[in-house]
Amino acid sequence: METVVSGIRPTGELHLGNYFGAVKNFVKMQHESNCYFFIADYHSLTTHPTPGDLQGNVKRVLINYLAAGLDPEVCTLYIQSDVPEVTELYLLLNMNAYMGELQRVSSFKEKARKQPDNINAGLLTYPTLMAADILLHKALKVPVGKDQEQHLEMTRTFANRFNRMYNVEFFPEPLAYNFGSQLVKIPGLDGSGKMGKSEGEGNAIFLSDSTESIRKKMMKAVTDSGPTVENQEKPDAIQNLFTLMQVVSDPETYTFFDEQYNGCKIRYGDLKKQLAVDMDRFVAPLRERIEALENDNDYLRKVMRQGAEKARESAIKTVSEARHIIGFRSY
Repeated sequence: METVVSGIRPTGELHLGNYFGAVKNFVKMQHESNCYFFIADYHSLTTHPTPGDLQGNVKRVLINYLAAGLDPEVCTLYIQSDVPEVTELYLLLNMNAYMGELQRVSSFKEKARKQPDNINAGLLTYPTLMAADILLHKALKVPVGKDQEQHLEMTRTFANRFNRMYNVEFFPEPLAYNFGSQLVKIPGLDGSGKMGKSEGEGNAIFLSDSTESIRKKMMKAVTDSGPTVENQEKPDAIQNLFTLMQVVSDPETYTFFDEQYNGCKIRYGDLKKQLAVDMDRFVAPLRERIEALENDNDYLRKVMRQGAEKARESAIKTVSEARHIIGFRSY
């Protein structure tokens, strides 16, 4: 069974864009591969070195992923900072990472432009920390987006460099895992782009949103004045609403409103009201699981403790072997 590693950013709550994007695929993948999913709290410090509520953010994202279907009895779900071997392997890899190659990383140059007063060493060595996360479990596959592909290429560089320097075949060469057509791109409510928290709270439907919050957001969703010609192409803002309807509503509901649009009879208020009802029906069981988990601190502590133990079992073995290869010995 292939080993898969993927990091989860501690950014708080999940929205439907996340859910239909990577998360549903993670839930499926955990039954098909040996999966390590970690909450990347160390990584978050590269851009937010003084987080306001790091523990709260970690807890919220853990709860959301559990509610969405990640099973700690099936996969290994842990917090990055609970596994100290991450930082030791990070240190060892940094010894063989070169300043020039790190400075040429596109994401470093972009972040340095955006945060000129916070160009810290962690930001520069982000690729080696990511490599440590992956190589710690000798992963063969890593689900990554376009923005992480260069980092994964550097992970392969670091793995191959270690093997070459010490004349071993120790670290495998991890490959990108692309969900391809399995990924469903969920549009936002502002009429353009994808659903995302960075675009504003009103652009996204979160898994924990209340019935009233969903209704208000849907009624504010961007529309136009309506079609003027039968069967005319839907503009982006309207197509966004129909895309949302495809994933949360019954096929009959979608067909009804599609026919109303094509016949120039569409009433956007009715469409939004129906979409709000269907959206709430879809979110409700996820919201209920989130609410139940928020008050079950004993279970959350058990999940975090169990995840750290499982992750460290793999991590200790890898770091111990890497130390031996380099030449560290106990006297």
